[in-house]
Amino acid sequence: MKQLAWKVATPFIERVVVTEADIDEMGHTNNVVYLRWLERAAWAHSRSLGLSFEDHRRLGVGVVVRRHEINYLLPTFLGDELLIGTWISGNDGRLSTYRDYQIIRSADGKTVLTARTHWVCVDMKTGRARRMPPEFVEGYRVTAVEV
Repeated sequence: MKQLAWKVATPFIERVVVTEADIDEMGHTNNVVYLRWLERAAWAHSRSLGLSFEDHRRLGVGVVVRRHEINYLLPTFLGDELLIGTWISGNDGRLSTYRDYQIIRSADGKTVLTARTHWVCVDMKTGRARRMPPEFVEGYRVTAVEV
């Protein structure tokens, strides 16, 4: 297989295949489907870091999206296998973390999407911003090295 041009040395990778349900009237993957895939990859990565939703609930804190930035670079189509790479690109140790994404089509190695999400830590009961617990500071630390 062709060497993939990831933006970082060791992204967490989640694999998806475009299905009929993902296709819109234009015959390609609908833009909102990508957002669902990004969330799926983010949770899979969080679980791999030891921070499942159950852990969030136990700690009484969660993260909510403050901002998504998505760059749609190329369309994808029914049957395409896509590799969603994600990594923590920023953590202020207080309220905010940043997660970056890159989606590569495995057939040709082309990047079809890049994105970044700004997450804010909140109290799960009140919904108000809350300082990150030590588990978040450590678990969501920046480890990705750009290549």
